[in-house]
Parts: sequence; structure tokens; C-alpha cells
Amino acid sequence: MLITKDSEFSFRQSLRLTAQLAWPAIMAQLSSILMQYIDAAMVGRLGADDSAAVGLVSTSLWLFWGVCSTATSGYSVQVAHKVGAQDLKGARKVMMEGTVVSFIFGILMALIGIAIAGPLPHWLGGTETVAPKATLYFFVFVAALPFLSLNYLGSGVLRAVGKMKLAGGLNILMCILDVIFNFFFIFPTRDAHILGHTIMLPGLGLGVLGAALGTVAAELVTGTILIYQIGWRQSMLAVFGKRAEDKAAVKDFRLSKEISHNALKISTPMTIEHAVICGGQIMITIIVAPLGVMAIAANAFAVTAEALCYMPGYGIGDAASTLTGQSYGAGRKDLARRFANITVGLGMVVMTVMGLVMWIFAPEVMAFLSPVDEIRQLGASALRIEAWAEPMFAASIVAYGAMVGVGDATRPAIMNFSSIWLVRIPLAALLAPRLGLNGVWIAMCIELCFRGAIFLWRLISKAWLRHGLQPSAQ
Repeated sequence: MLITKDSEFSFRQSLRLTAQLAWPAIMAQLSSILMQYIDAAMVGRLGADDSAAVGLVSTSLWLFWGVCSTATSGYSVQVAHKVGAQDLKGARKVMMEGTVVSFIFGILMALIGIAIAGPLPHWLGGTETVAPKATLYFFVFVAALPFLSLNYLGSGVLRAVGKMKLAGGLNILMCILDVIFNFFFIFPTRDAHILGHTIMLPGLGLGVLGAALGTVAAELVTGTILIYQIGWRQSMLAVFGKRAEDKAAVKDFRLSKEISHNALKISTPMTIEHAVICGGQIMITIIVAPLGVMAIAANAFAVTAEALCYMPGYGIGDAASTLTGQSYGAGRKDLARRFANITVGLGMVVMTVMGLVMWIFAPEVMAFLSPVDEIRQLGASALRIEAWAEPMFAASIVAYGAMVGVGDATRPAIMNFSSIWLVRIPLAALLAPRLGLNGVWIAMCIELCFRGAIFLWRLISKAWLRHGLQPSAQ
């Protein structure tokens, strides 16, 4: 369902539409979590050094992935506004420009990543046994950034027009392919004993390199299907379709100053925010590194495990961006505020439940991810500390999504990165020498509660509605 200036929504209808959009988004994020769990479990079976190699550069990869993803957000948010204003021609124009710019930006980020792939693990404190594998893992992912950027744009555009089921289905497909590719890429050819029979399973035995290649291959296959769906199949956005207006739009395409300006207004603060936040996460990695290989591996596995709690919140945040974006584009600020309140409440409930589940089953989750007893114990303790922060973490995630949906990106971005750098990092640096890895996660818990509180304050103040894109720019 699309939100337009003429559509009527009771509170019950608003709840129903929120559920319709949030449910597939949550399921897509849960499938992504499953992929991360299986990936981590496969790498975990290779040993502590391989696990540490992946964990060492994980935050740096999040930096590159996130910068490419946020750079595309300036276009997907504008697509939602155009759809809400019933300007489908304008939506297609925004998508075409976003495709060109995203691919070029991905190339630039890939070149930067390739240039630093060699020294990066040493900068982060990696040992000689860990650094070469970490370099390979990082190199494969950054080399694929131009194509991954198109994947990020396509997923964002599908969510912007309300195609949550399709976006979620493609995400699930990517997870399935990732498991299949990794199964054959990571491990060598070996015999498996099934129901009394011995079956030879082929494999390349590439270890950490295979984990990276498998995930990238899955993302490239899914991204190809995604671009085909948007460019040729989806009637609202099929810029390469058979209609005369579509062919004319492609033929007459040129960059628009207005679209570029709005994209920069939205994406720039989000990109800077993500870069600064990931810089903070890299600082956390540096703080953890002196605690030893076991602490590095446990921290990486615990971060992966915690995704079970917060990724549903990001799914609801995606739905919040779509709902507030279309409402705002239709000139319905009252409806945008209602959807923001509903989605934030839903996110806090869901992530509270997930936090409780994680607190109870933390030892079992870590046992699935790693066979090393010390890693399991350190990770389980960290997860039980973090579980207490999940309700307020949800408030910050979903409120941020709602605010970005209307184009209010600068102030929420400042709130996010200021919270990490002014609260989490100083506390972690203070507590880690005294409490070890637990000290780092106590600092994280305190910071997330603080961040949630300031986002709730901004949501209630309605200031975010006054700082969206101006109607004339839509």
C-alpha cells in the first residue's frame, strides 16, 4: 500500500500497515543474522587465529560497507518522497541518478580499501599469524564495493516504495546462497558419514579467504536479480522497460542539481556519522587487542551474536523510514509522527523480548559459534551485559530510521557519533584494563541507554519534523 495525500488512515489501519511492512523487514534481518551466525560458526571451526583475523578487520569492513550504504540513502529517501507525492516519473529519475553515482562512489571506496588492505591489520594491532589472513579477507570485500553499492541502492529503493516482501525475499535468498558458497569455499574436500553411508563432499579449502569469496558471490548473484527487478520488472521504477516514457527517460538522462543537492543533504551527515561511529568501533577493537587473541575472537563473536537482538530493530527502522518518508512526501506530517511513535514502540517491545532471550541462552549461542571454551565464556558474559541495553538501543535505531525518512539526517547523525565518542570510548578505555572484556561491554551498555534516551527526547519534541527536506525540493 502506498501513502498519498488522499489516503485515509485510522489508528488501527496505521497499526496494520506498520505490521505489514515491518514483518517482512524483520524476517529479512533475521535471515541475515542466521547467515552471520553460520558464517561465524564455519570460521570458528578453523581455529582462534582465523576467528581473530576476521574479527580484527570486521569493524573496518563495516566502515566501508556502511559508507557505501549511507551514500545511497540520499536517493532512496527521495524515491519515497516522490512516491508519496505520486510523482513516479520523478522517482524513476532519482533512481537512475542514484545508480550512476552509487557505482562511481563504490569504485572510489574500493580503491581506497585496496590501498590500505596490507597495512590495516598491523595498524589495528594484529599479530604476524593473524595479519595476512585478515588482509585477504578485507581485500576481497572492498574489491567488490562498486557492485555491493548497487545492491544497497536497490534494496533501499524497494523498501522506499513499500516492496518489503520482495526485498526480504531477496535477502533470504542471499543468505541461503551464502551458506552454500561458504560450505564449499571454506572447507577442503572431506568425507561425511550420513546414515551409515560415506559421502565425499567437495571443497576448495580456502579458509578465511573462502568465507569472504562465498559471501561476496552470494551478494553479487542477489544484486544482479535485484537490479533486474527494479530496472525491468517493477512498474513504478522500470526505467529500462518497454514504455515510451521509460525509453525517453533513459535517453534524456542527465544529473539533476536538485536531486544531487537533496542527496548530499541526506547522505553526507549519515555518511560522516557512520564513518565516525565505525572509527569509534575500530578504537574499541584497538582497546580490546591488548587483551589477547581470545578476547579479540570473543568480542567479534559476541558482536555477531548480539545481532540477534538488534537486527529486528533495524528491520522495523526500515519500515519506519518508508512510512514516515511517504507520509512526509504526501504532506502528512501528522501521519508521519503517528507512524514514528508506533514503530518506535514496536521496536522497543521486540528488542526487549530478544534481549531476554539472549540473556537466557547466551552460553548456548556462544557454544554454537565457537568450540573454544575460553571464547565461549568471555562472549557469554559480554552478551548478558549487553542484553540490558536492548530496549533503549531499539529506541535509537527506530527513531533514527523515522527521522531519516523525512530527510532529517544531520542532527540525529551528530547524536549518534557524539554518544559513542563522548561516552562509550572513554568508558571502555577506563574499564578495560580493570575489568577486561566485560569492561568494554559495560561501557557499551551504558552508552546505548544514553543514546536511546536522547533519541526519545528528540522524537517527543517533534523537532525532527521541522528539519526534513523542504516541500519545494520534493
